[in-house]
Amino acid sequence: MEELLTRGISQIIVKEELEAALQGPRKLRLKFGVDPTRPDIHLGHAVLLHKLRQFQELGHTVIFLIGDYTTKIGDPSGKSTTRPVLTDDEIEANTKTYLDQVGKILDLKKVELRRNSEWLKGMNFADVLELASQISVAQLIEREDFANRLESGQELALHELMYPLIQAYDSVMLKADVEFGGTDQLFNLMAGRALQRKMGQKPQSIVVAELLVGLDGTKKMSKSYDNYVSVVDEPLDMYGKIMSVPDNLIAPYYKLCTEVSLEVIDELVLMLANGANPRDSKASLAREIVRIYHNEAAAIEAEEAWNKQFREGGLPEEIPLKRLLKTRWQVLDLVMETGYATSRNEGRRWLHEGAVKLNGDTIGQNDKQNELEMVQVQEGDVLRIGPRKYMRFTFNRVK
Repeated sequence: MEELLTRGISQIIVKEELEAALQGPRKLRLKFGVDPTRPDIHLGHAVLLHKLRQFQELGHTVIFLIGDYTTKIGDPSGKSTTRPVLTDDEIEANTKTYLDQVGKILDLKKVELRRNSEWLKGMNFADVLELASQISVAQLIEREDFANRLESGQELALHELMYPLIQAYDSVMLKADVEFGGTDQLFNLMAGRALQRKMGQKPQSIVVAELLVGLDGTKKMSKSYDNYVSVVDEPLDMYGKIMSVPDNLIAPYYKLCTEVSLEVIDELVLMLANGANPRDSKASLAREIVRIYHNEAAAIEAEEAWNKQFREGGLPEEIPLKRLLKTRWQVLDLVMETGYATSRNEGRRWLHEGAVKLNGDTIGQNDKQNELEMVQVQEGDVLRIGPRKYMRFTFNRVK
């Protein structure tokens, strides 16, 4: 029980209430909501999903809430600008991928799957006004990210102010006993507790998980920041992403992303402090995470393939083939020809960072206008972007 309520947990509100409820005869209703802003569930989400699985194994009911309606607003937590609004088709396409991913961790046969459009879509304007009367503007603008945006003169849309209230209303409609979320969600989670009390329900307990820092080593893991590891990444890609994690995050990733015992993690921290090679610990971490989401054989194969590419200087066995119509290219145009960059600005950034190599030689990094550098491409040349993106060029028709 102690590890259940402490490992990977930042705080519990109110811990004594939750402990008492867990010792009682009634099984609890545990709420966890995800807005399908992108099609992937990442390791940051998985921290809470693994915790929920532990509660699920004790017989409690996990409610996995798809925020198909709140996605139309976009959670403003930690955001300095208004989020773009997704279309219904985009939301539905993202939603379809979620169950397979969640099923890698939770027992779907025991999950109560809900969508908040079930109750939000049918509300009329009078219903919205009645709900809005339950919270004051003063309460909302106390929220740090709202206050910061107002103080700096940045736009804060009225619909964003509604988001915490709507998430709170989800807890009322689901009769949640406990809601799970990250530290950035605390305001929203507390709003649910307050609204339940106002509407005559016993207020939910709140379990706040520690945030998993993303691959950039600075921001939280997030689809919006594109610094995440998806639970459905291919084994080699997943392995490679974990190997790119900064050394100071090895122990936190072991703690939050695996079930390796805390005693073993403490020993690891001591070894690293005494000068052990972090690469070996990171390799073990990458292998364990791939094993969790795929299997042991896939983890071993991914490790062998990664070693061949990056420790032994080899190339992947399978590299996408791209047919070119000319041999001389400006380097930025060649990068864009691969289709890997989502914009020319992204391609310029890769060049500036020295992430683009042609046959092992860095290109386009040193010139003031590096994208203007010209390169000669021959049959079979390989372009590499970053640690995992490859393209082999040909001038023949690709079968």
